[in-house]
Amino acid sequence: MNKQEQKLDLNLSEEVAKGKYSNLTIITHSDNEFILDFIAMLPGMPKGEVSSRIILTPQNAKRLLVALRESIGKFEEKNGRIEERQNVIPMIGGDGGLA
Repeated sequence: MNKQEQKLDLNLSEEVAKGKYSNLTIITHSDNEFILDFIAMLPGMPKGEVSSRIILTPQNAKRLLVALRESIGKFEEKNGRIEERQNVIPMIGGDGGLA
């Protein structure tokens, strides 16, 4: 069995399985890590809530990018192109971006 065929034994607690809603992601980075803050911005509310923060090594951030590109490509093949919205909330500080 090669690396691609190996199965992972993962535990998914009920709390984590429920997931967290996010409609905004702020990405910042240092020399050693990428920080992804997942935020819920509700309509009419001036303040968002960071629901999760994920810290990745640069290598794992790049793996995530590749995996997302592949997954989005498969999704769009099946469901059609995902339209991008231009009304994003401007980023405040940092060396990152919005998603």
